[in-house]
Amino acid sequence: MSVQSLLSQYGDKYLSALLMTWKLTALAFALAFIIGIAITILRISPIRPLRAAGEIYVQIFRNIPGAALLIILVYAFPYLGLLWSYYSCVLIATSLIPSAFCSEYLMSGMNTIDFGQIEAARSLGMTFFQTIKNVVLPQALRSTVLQMTNLLVATMLTTALASQVPLNPTDLTGIVSYINTRTVGGITAFAISALLYCATAVVIGRIGSWLDRKVRILR
Repeated sequence: MSVQSLLSQYGDKYLSALLMTWKLTALAFALAFIIGIAITILRISPIRPLRAAGEIYVQIFRNIPGAALLIILVYAFPYLGLLWSYYSCVLIATSLIPSAFCSEYLMSGMNTIDFGQIEAARSLGMTFFQTIKNVVLPQALRSTVLQMTNLLVATMLTTALASQVPLNPTDLTGIVSYINTRTVGGITAFAISALLYCATAVVIGRIGSWLDRKVRILR
């Protein structure tokens, strides 16, 4: 089936799938970013049990396959009385895994900060959270713009998990299955979705590179 035929017949479906992918990506990345910051604060906390909890979280969600996590959320958790919609399960799965990597990137960014700045903040009477908020976190974020850009692209690709559950509208991966169950889209259906993924990733990369040049800390 030609590209023109596919787009004329399923163009609206592709557009809906693209918008769903963007929506999932934005929400999942926002949640991952918030959780990642919280976990990072736990990992550098002066309280040892909190540090251990943060490390355990990262080790679990950095190493669990996305498909396995989605299966647990969709099929195992209902037996525990936790029943969520398919959309919520996909959003949770695509947020928890990137959040672990977000924490790792923030930790690497914090390692670039001179410890003397932290000592200076303490000497001024700043509390632990004030030091994190005003000294550590802003510099760590500025040092990890490119890593966060890559994480955003990876989060977008992780949203392909949505194709494993019935969502309406579906994502860019699920639209291929949708088409091939109704007609012979073949490799062309995959190619269109891949092109849309690539175009989105290129735009994200360009914006990330521009932002990195604007906020980069020259040392």
